[in-house]
Amino acid sequence: MTQQARVALITGGIGGIGTAMCQRLATDGYRVVANHHPAEQEAADAWRAERAAEGLEIDTMPADVSSFDDSARMVADINERYGAVDVLINCAGITRDKTFKRMEQKHWEAVINVNLNSVFNVTRAVWDGMLERGFGRVINISSVNGQRGQFGQANYATAKAGMHGFTMSLAQEGAAKGITVNTVSPGYVETAMTLAIREDVREAIIAGIPMRRMGAPAEIASAVAFLASDANAYVTGANIPVNGGLFMH
Repeated sequence: MTQQARVALITGGIGGIGTAMCQRLATDGYRVVANHHPAEQEAADAWRAERAAEGLEIDTMPADVSSFDDSARMVADINERYGAVDVLINCAGITRDKTFKRMEQKHWEAVINVNLNSVFNVTRAVWDGMLERGFGRVINISSVNGQRGQFGQANYATAKAGMHGFTMSLAQEGAAKGITVNTVSPGYVETAMTLAIREDVREAIIAGIPMRRMGAPAEIASAVAFLASDANAYVTGANIPVNGGLFMH
């Protein structure tokens, strides 16, 4: 099978970082499917049209990845339409930031379900096929705050740290079967979400980054593209920081 035939599924694919990853992998010749929540159908249709205007044929696929059954249904649909998933990028995520004193059970469970349980749900649906074919790439998009913690993000930091524990364990199971499993931990990245932060707050964040700027989504996508490639056959179980020096470990 050539790299051009590889099928890549990106959960949360129509978000800021997700979009850059979709664009990069499509440009690299993958058959890319961007997952989105069913409630985002209108946005997904517009997003797909934008990609088509760029000359990129990227399909979208609705599924609530916090649901085991809906994740399995999505992967079955992709298998039928496009072929088996060779590359899975777990990027779906939400925030419900609160200090722990104010954090309610619903804030905790929403973030754990979408950010962490989804990683199990979707990966479980593609794993057996990867084992059978002797090839697979699983890439989990974590966060610098999963490495260092963050005030008001006990739920988010827990989920993001948990993703890398999953990576290290699964990497050991896939290593002899041609499957690599890795984590990418972005720092602050210029997306619509970070651009909406009040300017003085953004400036304070940037002042704390050794490179004195936020990352570009394409820079995250570049790291992901290497980990996804056939060329990467020996990096597994790693946590790749793409954070401009904000956190070094």
